Amino acid sequence: MKAVIVEDERAAVRNLTALLTDVTPEMEIIAVLDSISESVEWFKEHKSPDLVFMDIHLADGSAFEIFRHIEIACPVIFTTAYDEYALKAFKVNSVDYLLKPIGAEDVRNALKKLELFRTATGEPESGEDIQGLIRMLRRQESYKTHFLVPQKGDKLLPLSVESVYYFYINEGIVKAVTMEGKEYPVSHTLDEIADSLNPIRFFRVNRQYLIARKAIKDIDLWFNGRLSVNLIVPVPEKILISRVRVAEFKEWFVHGE
Repeated sequence: MKAVIVEDERAAVRNLTALLTDVTPEMEIIAVLDSISESVEWFKEHKSPDLVFMDIHLADGSAFEIFRHIEIACPVIFTTAYDEYALKAFKVNSVDYLLKPIGAEDVRNALKKLELFRTATGEPESGEDIQGLIRMLRRQESYKTHFLVPQKGDKLLPLSVESVYYFYINEGIVKAVTMEGKEYPVSHTLDEIADSLNPIRFFRVNRQYLIARKAIKDIDLWFNGRLSVNLIVPVPEKILISRVRVAEFKEWFVHGE
């Protein structure tokens, strides 16, 4: 994988280069650019890399100015000491937004996120493929964080997705089950819920269950090449994964956050 670093602080360049060497030795840094003007000229004259690490505050202004002059057709991981630009970052080709000081785990998780989506879509080969990957990555910002569930007395309860360990269908009704084991009816189909949640955190194991990674206690090998997933909260029935989905489930589980 070929990468470009856009950063005007030498110490930050040294730190990031060292982290990348440690985390992903096969990555090749093909250019280090320290300004808007230099970045614009470089991207005009060179083939797009596989990935860009970009600081936001550069010597001659905001890095977002770069996108006004050229189109960067590859994923970007922003590196900055400021958190107020996160939303703006995801309006361009952002895969992740890392706050300085950056550690090895930050870089590792960002690259895992990119690899997960590459695996899900197939390795991008053309500009059109890469743009499709970027559109998929942008969807991260639109994933649901809460559901509004009906309560007695014409009230709606905000239910955080973070508190949900699994969704399941019971007699045609979809219910969300929290870490405390409480159940709440959700006015969406399981398909709609699966499409609205971050696929890194939730997996549709079968027609009845959509589970969170953090809810998984352990996994049993089952008959005919299937898996039985055990959660840390009670479930109404055994959760089985068919043989044809076992490989996909394992890939999801080991490449998650």
